[in-house]
Amino acid sequence: MNDPRAVAISNSRPHQITNLERVFVWSGGAIFVASLAFCAWWYLDVLGRPAAPRSWSAAAYDAALFAIFAAHHSVFARDGVKARLARVIPARLVRTVFVWIASVLLIGICVLWRPVGPDLYDAGGWRAWAHAAVQLAGIALVASAVRVIDPLELAGIRQPAEGGTLQIRGPYRWVRHPVYLGWMLAVFGAAHMTMARLAFAVTSSLYLVVAIPWEERSLERAFPHEYRGYRKLVRWRVLPYVY
Repeated sequence: MNDPRAVAISNSRPHQITNLERVFVWSGGAIFVASLAFCAWWYLDVLGRPAAPRSWSAAAYDAALFAIFAAHHSVFARDGVKARLARVIPARLVRTVFVWIASVLLIGICVLWRPVGPDLYDAGGWRAWAHAAVQLAGIALVASAVRVIDPLELAGIRQPAEGGTLQIRGPYRWVRHPVYLGWMLAVFGAAHMTMARLAFAVTSSLYLVVAIPWEERSLERAFPHEYRGYRKLVRWRVLPYVY
């Protein structure tokens, strides 16, 4: 995963952005928001429709589809890849290029995903309200964490300051990856759980857990002293007292 806390590129220069670059940057921010909105609609509507049971090949296809999205994040998270891209395109556009590709891939996942089975459960009454509270808590946690990072920087519109700073305020004082925790609460908290929703929740969350060690190594390279101290201050990566 490409954590924006470690995206500061040392060879960024304060060149004046051109009109064409400005259009590219803001359109990247727009497609970023659109892809998230489309994914939310897809999760709530399309994945909420029960489907006929399918073979394991459908689940394998969906996993491979998500692996393409995951591979893009993992490759872009490598400092060497970002440095090579900065030789080809202006360094100030590297984050925007990442956002453009990630957004298109996310939309592609939603369009090409194959539903894999029927309903698992459909909670009602007080249980439905409890599930809704879990999902809203997840969304609120993501929003709180993103606000600390800076939404415009996350969307590739605003460039990080020279050298960058490690943000450890707000929910980053509870767990080291609050965005991931919020995501898991949101995708696993559905009152109406279909096999398709569960498959998406498991696949996406598994990628996040697997990616965390690589992401933390990247953060430690970017902030060698600060991040070591931060890890001692906040022990838990995603789930307090568990992981």
